[in-house]
Amino acid sequence: MAEKLYEVWARRNPNWEKRYEESIIKNFSDYGKGVTNLGNAKGKLFGAGYEIFIIAFFIGLYYDQRKKLIDDSTRIKSFGQPIQFWGNIDPVKGRKAYPKLREFIFTALVAKTDFDFIALDKGLVTPRKAVDALMQTMEEYANWGFHFMEDKLIDNPNYFYREAAFLEIFLTFDANNVDSIDDEPESLD
Repeated sequence: MAEKLYEVWARRNPNWEKRYEESIIKNFSDYGKGVTNLGNAKGKLFGAGYEIFIIAFFIGLYYDQRKKLIDDSTRIKSFGQPIQFWGNIDPVKGRKAYPKLREFIFTALVAKTDFDFIALDKGLVTPRKAVDALMQTMEEYANWGFHFMEDKLIDNPNYFYREAAFLEIFLTFDANNVDSIDDEPESLD
């Protein structure tokens, strides 16, 4: 039986630019600390580093902005934990699993990635090639989100330490600028 595209994608581990490790990832998460219950005591907003990556991804997605990762592979890093394990239950922090969030990310990637999925269905391209395209989209949205957050921190180092700071970012997204679904579909002629 052939593997589902979702399963192949979920085994991957997205990359990010090392330049954001100190300013964003370690600043907001317990990245590199393992399982700990000290996050809130140290002012960390997130547990695992991939959680801030998810936020960065959604910032890029909501603003529909992508930024290519730097070409220098020595300045690229990954979290070392495949997507399939993101959001598993962390009993130390009393969190609940969030498998649906992974599914939402995957769905958004399929919708936003310029790839011929019909060719994949016909066996003309490999699932690996499709997942490579999905990962590139994911990494580029997150990279733009990291850049956006870093700019906010340069302007105000305490910007994200307000109670609703991240929520406010998503509320500034203007859905009215997105093409309406009521628009006349493009002619197939």
